[in-house]
Amino acid sequence: MAVRKRKWTTARGIDKEAWVADYVDGEGKRRLKTFTRKKDADAFEAATAVEVREGTHVAERATVTVAESATRWIESGAQAGLERTTLDQYRQHVDLHITPFIGRMLLSKLTVPAVRAFQDRLREEGRSPAMVKRVTVSLGSLLSDAQERGLVARNSVKEMSKRRSRGSHGRAEKRQKARLQIGVDIPTRDEIRAIVDHVEGRWRPLIIAAIFTGLRASELRGLRWSDVDLVDAKLHVRQRADRYHVIGMPKSDAGQRSIPLPPIVVNTLREWKLACPKGDLDLVFPNGAGNIEWHPNVIKRGLWPPQVAAGLTVTDSDGTVRPKYTGMHALRHFFASWCINRRVDGGLELPAKMVQARMGHSSIVMTMDVYGHLFPSMDDAEALARAERELLGSINAT
Repeated sequence: MAVRKRKWTTARGIDKEAWVADYVDGEGKRRLKTFTRKKDADAFEAATAVEVREGTHVAERATVTVAESATRWIESGAQAGLERTTLDQYRQHVDLHITPFIGRMLLSKLTVPAVRAFQDRLREEGRSPAMVKRVTVSLGSLLSDAQERGLVARNSVKEMSKRRSRGSHGRAEKRQKARLQIGVDIPTRDEIRAIVDHVEGRWRPLIIAAIFTGLRASELRGLRWSDVDLVDAKLHVRQRADRYHVIGMPKSDAGQRSIPLPPIVVNTLREWKLACPKGDLDLVFPNGAGNIEWHPNVIKRGLWPPQVAAGLTVTDSDGTVRPKYTGMHALRHFFASWCINRRVDGGLELPAKMVQARMGHSSIVMTMDVYGHLFPSMDDAEALARAERELLGSINAT
């Protein structure tokens, strides 16, 4: 590999010169890259030599644009059998946020500074911090797919994430992430009692099951009677229904789990089984025809009316009155808090690993990130005093 100076004369008789990095890539092909300044050519030569040696180098002519790579990424996801909802989200991120701003950029040009500039542009164009984060994650997945195809040497999103997680940016993001609050994000015990007292009809068994099992809405909509054991008071999560009514596996391996049922759920389901609409899918909570229930119906007809009837509402700045808890995840949060709370406070006081298992989280890190602040903490002063008495007592005894 060498850097040499090149001189030539144009058709108009103008003398020109440039610096050329001449090298052979990992596939044995001769490559040339031209620079105006020698120091830029030298820097390229040094970096490329390492990449070729490590087998990670991708020549600029061998790469593609971000938009072209995005198309391949989504196509590979479809071939791999990703859920339709996931693919829809990927397409939305690509079509609305990635392609309009960096679609024409070559993957090889997508450096860490370029990714940072892309994020800044998204914010300037009105994207929320949460959306910027989600789009960046999708861009990182896109680059990982391109890496595997040999279209780009490095994943700049991953490189940036590693730097941020170790630096002040990562600490700042953690500080800004609001914790779930009882009475704001998580219904209180009195609010749960009010919801249970006011939920009626075919929605009652679904809402009660959601409260005392913590199942996701998709898991409730895909639950089968064959997965409910009313004799041993146990429920097995083995499938879910997405927003398009496609039955599939739970979100992760950990999503396949067994959950013990309290008496209120067993009694409610035993009574509901006699009146439940029958269908080929054997669903516990089907629509009137025995098919998969629409998710919006679960929210607007199942979750909202009992809150309104119980007076659990809030008034927005424009005067609109709405239910206090607008999504089924609020009930899932309550179940987690119920598992965590001390027995003297009416909870189950389960250890973190058991809470993770019942919630179907893929890792204990996820459980602690979301619910860690809800676990009871020992009074440090009391613990120190007790330890001191035990220590000094044993010393005095000798």
